[in-house]
Amino acid sequence: MLQSTIIVLLLGASLIALLLVMFARREAKAIREAAQRETKDVREDARQRIAEAKHREERALLREKETAEEHRNAQRYARNLEERVAMVAKDEKRVAAEREQQRTAHVEAIASLAGTTAEEAKAELVARLTGGARADAAAEVRRIEKVAKRDADERGRKILVDAMQRQAAPTAAEASVTWIDLPSEEMKGRIIGREGRNIRAFEALTGVNVIVEEGVNAVQLSCFDVERREIAEVTLAALVEDGRIQPQRVEAAYARAVAGAAQRHRDAGLDALEAAKVKGVPQEIVDTLGLLRLRSSYGQNVLAHLVETAQIAADIAVAVGADVETTRRGAFLHDLGKAYSHEREGTHAAIGAEIAERAGETDTVVNAIAAHHDEVEPASIEAIIVQVADAISASRPGARREDVEHYVERMNHLETFVSEHAGVKKAISMAAGREVRVVVEPDEVDDEGTRELARTIADHISKEFNVPGEIRVTVIRELRADAVAG
Repeated sequence: MLQSTIIVLLLGASLIALLLVMFARREAKAIREAAQRETKDVREDARQRIAEAKHREERALLREKETAEEHRNAQRYARNLEERVAMVAKDEKRVAAEREQQRTAHVEAIASLAGTTAEEAKAELVARLTGGARADAAAEVRRIEKVAKRDADERGRKILVDAMQRQAAPTAAEASVTWIDLPSEEMKGRIIGREGRNIRAFEALTGVNVIVEEGVNAVQLSCFDVERREIAEVTLAALVEDGRIQPQRVEAAYARAVAGAAQRHRDAGLDALEAAKVKGVPQEIVDTLGLLRLRSSYGQNVLAHLVETAQIAADIAVAVGADVETTRRGAFLHDLGKAYSHEREGTHAAIGAEIAERAGETDTVVNAIAAHHDEVEPASIEAIIVQVADAISASRPGARREDVEHYVERMNHLETFVSEHAGVKKAISMAAGREVRVVVEPDEVDDEGTRELARTIADHISKEFNVPGEIRVTVIRELRADAVAG
């Protein structure tokens, strides 16, 4: 039994070993076949690459042959072209020589027929041709000048009209009255004060008439001097805002208004610079420009005139191709001297040019300022544009009024005349020149002398001033004494 089992086990083991051998042979055969196929593919790929490389090499050789052939053809073409150029040049020389011979023969034949030499015939022909050409050229020049002038006039009118339309500003002139709105009717009584002491103190201090009307919730400040009126406006506005009005507070508000004038001038100058789009202006010129906010020329505000002139000049400069920024700057500063024309010798153009030059402005800008009234020769197109823009701004309808300028001159002359009397501290023309208030030095004029001074001034005004109606002269003598207890 045991032997049978062992025999079976041996047979099973032999069978398993045979199966493993057969499986190994099959695997080896599959691997060998796969390796053969891969080798075949590699060989086929190598053959294809070798064939492609050989093909590329053949094409490269063919291209090289073609290039060499093209090079040889180009060389042959160049040689042929050089030969043709040489032949053409030779033919041109021959033709030119033949033409010169024919021309000489022709001229000699004509000269022999005309009984003149060749040189004389040539000179006569040249003279005739030159004369005709000059006449034709002169006629053409006149025609071109006429067309150019017509086109220039038309274009100039269009440029000016466009500039004026784009910068059309409302017609505004300086007036001699300013309105101050009040918060209530009660404020009128405070402004007047007990027995009118507040309004008298305000008018005596500011030199401005205060007109209070019934039914209108506002008061009028009337004065021909715009500086006085502006300070009075600031003073009264501060008093109305505070609500407490008495002579001492009027004096304090007036002192603050006078002290703040410099800052108001500076703010006005900066606002004008922004409106005119001018940059980089020194502080000295900004402060000077601010003074012009209270100046007027024939009723036209000077600072507003400068802004408008700068805008018009810039538009014209754009149209004609000039330097826009230089033109704008020269136009904006052209009346700079009017801030000091009443204090310095010379015209406002010369004063303004001097101020601009001292502030470091360019020669072109300085010349534009100095030349805007033809006191000096304009040295650039920008200076001419400034002249044109200034004339446009000043001459537009409603811009200026001569009667206002004459009225202001008459009031100033009246105040100056009265101030020349001995003992007069200050003279103020009020009520459109119908009243002159005279403040005297209390140490020089006594109470009795005030009556005599009033009569003297009135007599002198009657003799020196030819005015319709009457002028009331009021002499004010005020003596104050201050002391501090402590």
